[in-house]
Amino acid sequence: MNSKSINLPETDKLYDLAELFKIFGDESRLKILFVLGDGELCVDELSEVVGMSQSAVSHQLRILKGSRLVKGRRDGKRIYYSLADDHVHSIIAQGREHVEEE
Repeated sequence: MNSKSINLPETDKLYDLAELFKIFGDESRLKILFVLGDGELCVDELSEVVGMSQSAVSHQLRILKGSRLVKGRRDGKRIYYSLADDHVHSIIAQGREHVEEE
């Protein structure tokens, strides 16, 4: 093995990273993330765009919020969802670029 020093993250950070990548492993969640990359939407708008029921979208949004990938903004009775930050947009864009390479 090479004697170079390897900067391996601590076990708990590797676990957190693995959990994050699991979230990206679901097509429904990816659809929602791609759509939110274009701007914020409420659940009924997301439901229509991604072709899922409102309850299914709400379920996926809870997972995405829990993973800090999306955030919500309340406006009256509605909550508008958007990507949590530029990191999420970058992860999606780089993943898409990778799979579209030839």
